[in-house]
Amino acid sequence: MVAGRAGHEVFCRACGRPINAAAPLCPGCGAPQGRAAGQGEVGDKSRIAAALLAILLGGLGVHKFYLARPFQGLLYLVFCWTFIPAIIGFIEGIAYLCMSDTGFARKYG
Repeated sequence: MVAGRAGHEVFCRACGRPINAAAPLCPGCGAPQGRAAGQGEVGDKSRIAAALLAILLGGLGVHKFYLARPFQGLLYLVFCWTFIPAIIGFIEGIAYLCMSDTGFARKYG
């Protein structure tokens, strides 16, 4: 997502409400929306991409690396020979598909 575009919405970092990308403060909760250098933008991870990675490559933990959870990704990779991470990844992929965009952005954004 590109911040600053007129009419473009992102999610508040504190309360999760959709707000204008150029807003310095959330109109709902008043939380500042500025980003530190090098930080990603809220909601920059695709729910569909995470779900497909979890369903197709969940046994290797690829979806965890995509969602910036490298420790969990390494655990999936270490235990991939047991096929347990593949089963859990498939279930997580279905859960990502059932989750709302707002909920996903709040949790993984």
